[in-house]
Amino acid sequence: MTTMKKSVSGAGRGRPRQFDRDEALGQALSLFWRYGYSSTSISALTEAMAITAPSLYAAFGSKEQLFYEAVDRYADTHGALLYAPLQGAGSAHDAVRSLLAGAAALFSAKGNPAGCFLMTGTSCSADCAYIEDTLRQRRKEKEQALQACIQQGIRRGELPAGTDASALAKFFNTVMQGMSMQARDGASRAALEALAATAMLAWPVKAVKAVKAVKKAPPHETQAA
Repeated sequence: MTTMKKSVSGAGRGRPRQFDRDEALGQALSLFWRYGYSSTSISALTEAMAITAPSLYAAFGSKEQLFYEAVDRYADTHGALLYAPLQGAGSAHDAVRSLLAGAAALFSAKGNPAGCFLMTGTSCSADCAYIEDTLRQRRKEKEQALQACIQQGIRRGELPAGTDASALAKFFNTVMQGMSMQARDGASRAALEALAATAMLAWPVKAVKAVKAVKKAPPHETQAA
């Protein structure tokens, strides 16, 4: 199937400048991902997107709207792939393990800025707290999806009935946040995978009743004190 790319005419005097909107959005996402919202200037965006400021405003409306579109692009691509295991038919344990393995791969991928965009994009000044609110809501939704996967595992008897699904989801979400920060600090994929494997050791193990008869030890003579 052939993918149609949308070309946009930039605003301004003279001959309109044509550019690929999807490609430009991808460049904006990369910049926001690397530097965060506040630290990414319009001039940096127009340079990376290879367009003029009037073209940017004509196509996207504002820097804020461009950022929101970048968030949606991340969610529809990297985010969808990363969280896909939570929707699979396998066990909750395998789903979370795959999620962490995917995070290790994504956060350290050479073709992308390091870390998770929903976490690294939160570099916002006080006058744009609404951007942080948007990202916080997105992160909350991902944690809820993780919790739903764990709850399903509890219902299927994969985890102890008393498992706190909310606390466990928060734990693994915190692990992913730590992995994102480690990746920003230069951690390799192997290092992140080792961190993920260590975190999985905290997975609750359902108690299993012994099926083998316990052999009674021969009686011992009781010695007087």
